[in-house]
Amino acid sequence: MSFLNPKNLFLNHQVVEKNATLLLVLSFVVVTIGGIVEIVPLFYLQNTIEKVDGMRPYTPLELAGRNIYVREGCYVCHSQMIRPFRDEVERYGHYSLAAESMYDHPFQWGSKRTGPDLARVGGRYSDEWHVAHLTDPRAVVPESIMPTYGFLAQTPLDTSMIAGDLKTNRIVGVPYTEDMIADAAADLRAQADPNMDPTGLQARYPKANARDFDGNPGEITEMDALVAYLQMLGTLVDVDSYTPAPSAKQDANP
Repeated sequence: MSFLNPKNLFLNHQVVEKNATLLLVLSFVVVTIGGIVEIVPLFYLQNTIEKVDGMRPYTPLELAGRNIYVREGCYVCHSQMIRPFRDEVERYGHYSLAAESMYDHPFQWGSKRTGPDLARVGGRYSDEWHVAHLTDPRAVVPESIMPTYGFLAQTPLDTSMIAGDLKTNRIVGVPYTEDMIADAAADLRAQADPNMDPTGLQARYPKANARDFDGNPGEITEMDALVAYLQMLGTLVDVDSYTPAPSAKQDANP
């Protein structure tokens, strides 16, 4: 067992460090083994996403709000992933399910939080609270270090590319239909304009909230879109009725 001698190990390590080609080959072997160990099990799983009821694609207005959320870097300080730990579940609610992010490109999971997790923020606060918080965070949370986003209420929402946005998401697997794409602009306006009939919108997107979100009827603003997005987070799936599928180990040992 001389190769386990610390002196021999040190000398062998020196050989690897001094030979760039050998170091590259060994690094490739290690990465390959690690990749195989992580990837191969996925081929034996029928599905890596839980089957849940209620999930649907974002409405055009919610999708526009999500784009603003990403554009302004909100994801840098707010995660959308409640981990299955007691302290997180008691504070934020039921742990996050993979299915809840199945239409996110990119997803907003993570554990870096300067601000609270937003996975289940939908419906917890009023529209007025969200508008006030985005306009002047310290007016409602004195210790907040969040920047102000009052300009969103004065910025008209650009809807010229919304149908194209739905088409792009369909390319990566989001099940937007031709009708959804054709009616994208009308659905967006129907969700934010209280004077329009939201029946068609809600038939295509169940549980879609339809109202004036920024408290300023008239032109649809980026504030409308962002608040609409925040108000739907965590509201689509009835997590209380979700029952995890039994594991193979549980099946073998009833």
